[in-house]
Amino acid sequence: MKLSANAIALCVVGVWSGADAHPLSPRETSSPSVDLGYAIYEGTHDVNHSINVFKGIRYAAPPLGNLRFAAPHSPATNRTGIQLATSDPPICPQTGASKETPEEYGFLSGPGDEDCLFLNVFAPANASSLPVFFWIHGGGYGLFSASGLNPTEFMSINDNGFISVIIQYRLGAFGFLAGDEVKEHGALNAGLLDMNFALQWVQQNIRKFGGDPNRVTIAGESAGAGAVMYQAMAYGGAQNESLFNNIIAASPWVPYQHGYNDPVPTASYDAFVEAAGCHNATTLQCLRDTNTTVLQNASALVSEAGSFGSFAFLPVTDGEFIQQLPSEQLLAKDLIGKRILSGNMADEGIPLSPPYTKTLQDFRDYINITFPSFLPEDKLGVEAQYSYDGDDQPVDPSAPLFATDGTSSPTAVNQSPFGTGQQQRVFNVFAEYAFDCPSYWLTSAFPQAWKYQFSALPAYHGFDLQALWYERSAPGQSFKHAFRKIWGNFIIHDDPTITVADAQAGNTKAQVPVGEDGVSIEWPQWTEESQKLLSLNTTGGVATLSNVTEYLKYYMYSDPGVVNQFLVADAYTWEGGRGERCEWWLEHAAKVPY
Repeated sequence: MKLSANAIALCVVGVWSGADAHPLSPRETSSPSVDLGYAIYEGTHDVNHSINVFKGIRYAAPPLGNLRFAAPHSPATNRTGIQLATSDPPICPQTGASKETPEEYGFLSGPGDEDCLFLNVFAPANASSLPVFFWIHGGGYGLFSASGLNPTEFMSINDNGFISVIIQYRLGAFGFLAGDEVKEHGALNAGLLDMNFALQWVQQNIRKFGGDPNRVTIAGESAGAGAVMYQAMAYGGAQNESLFNNIIAASPWVPYQHGYNDPVPTASYDAFVEAAGCHNATTLQCLRDTNTTVLQNASALVSEAGSFGSFAFLPVTDGEFIQQLPSEQLLAKDLIGKRILSGNMADEGIPLSPPYTKTLQDFRDYINITFPSFLPEDKLGVEAQYSYDGDDQPVDPSAPLFATDGTSSPTAVNQSPFGTGQQQRVFNVFAEYAFDCPSYWLTSAFPQAWKYQFSALPAYHGFDLQALWYERSAPGQSFKHAFRKIWGNFIIHDDPTITVADAQAGNTKAQVPVGEDGVSIEWPQWTEESQKLLSLNTTGGVATLSNVTEYLKYYMYSDPGVVNQFLVADAYTWEGGRGERCEWWLEHAAKVPY
């Protein structure tokens, strides 16, 4: 197993790890401290942003020994001295994606420390009753961590109006091993339980940092956004403790959700047991007694054996924490939380769907592998939903690559900056079934909802993370200012609508929809009857070509010259009828299953 030194920020990434991306290095002075009862922690003070930083706070006991594959427990009391909270915590064991996924994408397994249930807190100095931003990183429930995620610029742009909490949780088999043995002698969906436990920690402790436990926004991207959805679904939407008000779901990844002892998770369990050398023993106890290196290799081995872009260990229907398929529970609106800000990327199909499709048969092979429960008529239905002129022809390698505008032909069904024809057809099927349509359903499930699409090129899955977290120049400072204000307004004011001035970010050439008051932008709330989204795009800038693999090349656009271009659009008719296609996926959701 190894971690890629050149992993790119294309992905379900919890951090941007490109070679020219550098987390901020604030000048830190003085030593703020906090007494949590079970321990006293000493952090650092970022004088540049007037923020107290506490890294590596333990929120749960080490999940070792008989606590491996168990629900999280409270940490032991340790008041023998002050504990330093000055560096990022150890990362959890990393369980990567299929070996079919190119190494350049960075979805590689790697060693970690099972004692990894820590969180980082960033609190403005002298904070008092501030709302809380609670971040769950993505990574296919198998990768990434809290390391390197620095929200100080995001907070500063929003006048230090909130506290940030960034958590880690168990990944791969350690967090999502399923089966009858785990049900009887352990805890299913342990990684989701870790997140919930961290939310309870916030309720108990955030006041000590100047936070308001009654104003919590939980947020995440990709699997992190899927996890946010699962926290809203917890216990059938009836958890007896109020842990948050708002959710931000950026590109919620909802690939499959099997029953805990269905054939797929059972096969993963059996393969994991075999790889760990526990097939002739009382399996769960053997797994708890086995050396961590052996288990980490076993977790990686099982996940890497899957199809392109897949991860083996995912949330399952456990009958308690997760009681229904998302498609069922979201439709019933049995959820926790009052309001949602939901987003998706213009090109979600990159990089987790195979980039080498050429012919109609290639497309059909992809459908056969990805949806094994589909009947022949279902597969014909997919082809009909994603039909276009010339859909029986192979990819024309000379066809130009360019972004669609979302409102006219051609559409994302067969055209993007990454592919055309059958190739883009695969990209868009993956994008809509796994990301876009769950985002639509999730948005419709809340009484107050706003929807956006991140369209600024290259707009692949995960590109929005650098706009939120990092100071890289793409996709332009004016865009990042507006994007961060949108999220900040939602966290602080329960409404993502920003001013025209913030949307323009100092450039009067920016094209943004102006609201009736002339001060704020126009951004209608999403309703089932009127599904409106705000497309966040840019024009201009300096183009830089990135060659990731022979199959994947794209341009990024940086300052000077980047100008914001925002548009209110009908989400139902968007990209040639995405709303209608999402209705088709909802009708077939049980066969996916999700």
